[in-house]
Amino acid sequence: MALIVQKFGGTSVGTVERIEAVAEKIVQFRDQGDDIVVVVSAMSGETNRLVALAQEIMDYPTPREMDVLLSTGEQVTIALLSMALEKRGYGARSFTGGQVRILTSDIHTKARIREIDGTRIHAQLDQGNVVVVAGFQGVDDHGNITTLGRGGSDTTAVALAAALEADECQIYTDVKGVYTTDPRVVEDARLLSSITFEEMLELASLGAKVLQIRAVEFAGKYKVPLRVLSSFEEGPGTLISLEGDEKMEDPTIAGIAFERDEAKLTVAGVPDVPGVAYQVIGPVSAAGIEVDVIVQNAAEDGTNDITFTVKRSESDRAKQILDGIQASIGAREVLLDKKVGKVSVVGVGMRSHAGVASKTFKALADESINIQIITTSEIKISVVIEEKYLELAVRALHSAFELGDPDYEKDGGQ
Repeated sequence: MALIVQKFGGTSVGTVERIEAVAEKIVQFRDQGDDIVVVVSAMSGETNRLVALAQEIMDYPTPREMDVLLSTGEQVTIALLSMALEKRGYGARSFTGGQVRILTSDIHTKARIREIDGTRIHAQLDQGNVVVVAGFQGVDDHGNITTLGRGGSDTTAVALAAALEADECQIYTDVKGVYTTDPRVVEDARLLSSITFEEMLELASLGAKVLQIRAVEFAGKYKVPLRVLSSFEEGPGTLISLEGDEKMEDPTIAGIAFERDEAKLTVAGVPDVPGVAYQVIGPVSAAGIEVDVIVQNAAEDGTNDITFTVKRSESDRAKQILDGIQASIGAREVLLDKKVGKVSVVGVGMRSHAGVASKTFKALADESINIQIITTSEIKISVVIEEKYLELAVRALHSAFELGDPDYEKDGGQ
């Protein structure tokens, strides 16, 4: 008998019919004798509806009241799912984040989990009940309702699994698991049976949308085995753990990630003196704009060009800041290019396999794709290229590293 924490997102519980289907899935595990704790999101579209209601009242609602409002979405789902389980003859008890005592920081709309009291959950499990917990929410030291921000329900599930010392945390979503890359871009993308926390964290941070970064970080920190599965199709999904895929002999590359939301800024002709990089990057970071890849090139005339990337949605604001300091730092010009994208090759096998960089660059060269920026770490190589070549680059790299599903043709597709 195992203790399993299962999380179902908004799409999985988007209608009464889908909630009934989730109940059936839970029943299968319960019939095997497993103890089940379920974390659910609000029904799809509900959070947007609540936000719209708030904005009808005022343009900028106070964060505290927004948390009170948005937390009600999950409360609806936990009650309905508990009813669906009880209808099937299974004991179920629903709890809000505050009732479970998920204690968080007091930063409204983006609180962080500090502590979870598992007493009430264990008591219900001992009575044979399925415990259904509202994701995305908790309470601060003063009893105020808080919400956890983007990816909050995933984080709730992983945190509960850690606190309860669960055997596995299962994240149910609308895909069958983690693929070598996006199957919408590469038709023969292969479903991974397992992957390491390190690799998943890199893929998530570099554009893969399957899991939220916060949840992966939490799982890695507390060594919670994490499995991604489909709510709508049966299958083993992908296990994310410390070991990764042991069936393959030390695979070099786990997957290819890509990000379209990129823009490149170049501050050209700044003096080549100590501290100039901080003078350029510092004001941008101080404005809360996340800087990604940075490259500095020194010219023979004693000047530097400093190039870096930011999210495209924040690029105009970043350029405004740089335009404002251009004269004071002695820069010749500030250039903005919004037509770039980033492609990344990720795999722990890079540590023990030479030639990954050369194979990456050759695959892109063979397609006449020019690399504008290169950045590397122990387990990843990222390149910034023209956005129009992004999908071509993903396909070329996926093929070069032989990541395709060998059974794709035979099965007629995924």
